[in-house]
Amino acid sequence: MELFQADDYDDHEEVVFFSDPAVGLKAIIAIHSTTLGPALGGCRMWPYASDEEALRDVLRLSRGMTYKAAMARVKLGGGKSVVIADSHEDKRPELLHAVGRCIDKLGGRYITGEDIGTNPFDMAEIKSQTPNVSCLRKEDGGYGDPAPMTALGVLQSIRAGATRVLGSTDLKGVHVAVQGVGNVGANLCGMLHDEGARLTVCDVFADNLDKVVAATGATAVEPDAIFDVEADILAPCAMGGSLNDDTIPRLNVKVVAGAANNQLGSDKHGEMIRDRGITYLPDYVTNGGGLICCSAEWYGTDPDEVTGNVMKIYDTCLEILDRAAASDMPTNIASDMLARERVTNGG
Repeated sequence: MELFQADDYDDHEEVVFFSDPAVGLKAIIAIHSTTLGPALGGCRMWPYASDEEALRDVLRLSRGMTYKAAMARVKLGGGKSVVIADSHEDKRPELLHAVGRCIDKLGGRYITGEDIGTNPFDMAEIKSQTPNVSCLRKEDGGYGDPAPMTALGVLQSIRAGATRVLGSTDLKGVHVAVQGVGNVGANLCGMLHDEGARLTVCDVFADNLDKVVAATGATAVEPDAIFDVEADILAPCAMGGSLNDDTIPRLNVKVVAGAANNQLGSDKHGEMIRDRGITYLPDYVTNGGGLICCSAEWYGTDPDEVTGNVMKIYDTCLEILDRAAASDMPTNIASDMLARERVTNGG
């Protein structure tokens, strides 16, 4: 397995492979950049099909966290950890404690938090082995589950897209297709329902789907069918890479704005979306609300400031759309350029 020649290697500062056979731990931690501060990024637990798939994910996700931090204007760098395991079958305290010991060996250069397959309860277990943890429950000394703030940021990006494409921030009657209704997706659906939006949803887990349908009256479809739904907006809130050569030609929406990391299979897919006349809001901007919350927790910022800072994602999205239009380039490229400028200029 090659690292320095990997397509997604981007001058990462550090990539560490960890193993603890006694508890079945196989994990990779990638630190992309600490230019703006210690690298923060969630701990993802997923049964990757191969080590190469896990490496690709952690490289892409850690770089995305650098860009996310820059766009959210927080004093953090970008990192990520992936644990090759099934969170529904393999997760137990011993495994999480081993993750914590691995993180602690990095000496504060990497701070973890929740991600797909982990939650604030897991963060408390990890913190028993290292102080370098955020996204904790209030009873554990944190600011609580960041998922609602992530969802609120996505809602602001949806508003920005609606402003430009539909002519209004009013989401009453707007049809939103939500791919993935786990913690963040479910919170987003609740907010959209309160706004009067019409929802079509999917998820690979029936329990998640049933809860959201019961709470919001959403229409449920099979996971793959979500790309064929005729709607105003698609909100990808599941795993990455869902916007690719196969799915983009099937899209029947005007805006794409969601919570999933690395939604584009590759950079070229941003251009494919633009060529189809669809407005894409880059994922590491739209889902920045959770990072803003975790950053506030890490630095002890007043919790009351978090919501207001998350609401600013709306203006950031409009800035990206304007820059992309002025430069005649896809929004993902315009956003990457702006993020790199902010990192180079110290935020």
